[in-house]
Amino acid sequence: MLGSDKNLRLHWRVIVVGGHTRSIGKTQLVCDVISAFPRANWIAGKITQYGHGVCAQNGENCDCAPDEHVCAISWETRVDTGTDSARFLAAGARKSFWLRTKQGFLAEGLPLLRAALQQAIEAIGTELPSVIVESNSLLQFLKPSLYFAVLDPAKEDFKDSARAALDRADALVLRGSVNDMTAAGPSWTKLPARLLKEKPSVMQREGEPLPEPLHVLVQRVLEGPEGVSI
Repeated sequence: MLGSDKNLRLHWRVIVVGGHTRSIGKTQLVCDVISAFPRANWIAGKITQYGHGVCAQNGENCDCAPDEHVCAISWETRVDTGTDSARFLAAGARKSFWLRTKQGFLAEGLPLLRAALQQAIEAIGTELPSVIVESNSLLQFLKPSLYFAVLDPAKEDFKDSARAALDRADALVLRGSVNDMTAAGPSWTKLPARLLKEKPSVMQREGEPLPEPLHVLVQRVLEGPEGVSI
């Protein structure tokens, strides 16, 4: 079986969904992709990095030393907990995880993720599943099969790390129109003018089905080879 050798470095189809800030529908886009391709045997997950002094063991301050727990991963088992990982299961993912790491320690969390994915193969018992992850930081360590960047001009906050990742996006998913973006706040004026002209972009309001251009990109990945090493 593929997952029987724990030292085996597998290759995957990996889709990453990121965005410039919180609460712009990144989780919803992950769910949209999962729902649009129910036969892909998705392993879905979210990566969260916590700041100084916050324990990554459970995502809450446990008054431990900052370096005591630098990373942890857990599998979601229910669809009704209200967490983002539960939403992935509700959308149709076969398995759903949440990887938490202390800020700047994602590299230490990757072996946990790699081992968890290999174990998941045995649990699912099918051909190598596809992986979809909500994260910006994962781009520091791999080149995904596909990267969608969600942008909402109604949210002025624009993290520098997200801005740097936009050049790597295969498509921009706009939660508003291009006109909304040109009229947005000062942080949006720092975007290179060529970005919106050169990058494929599609507008999708939350609650709308996966747009056809995104559907085509995902289909192409699912029909292609597994080429991503985690």
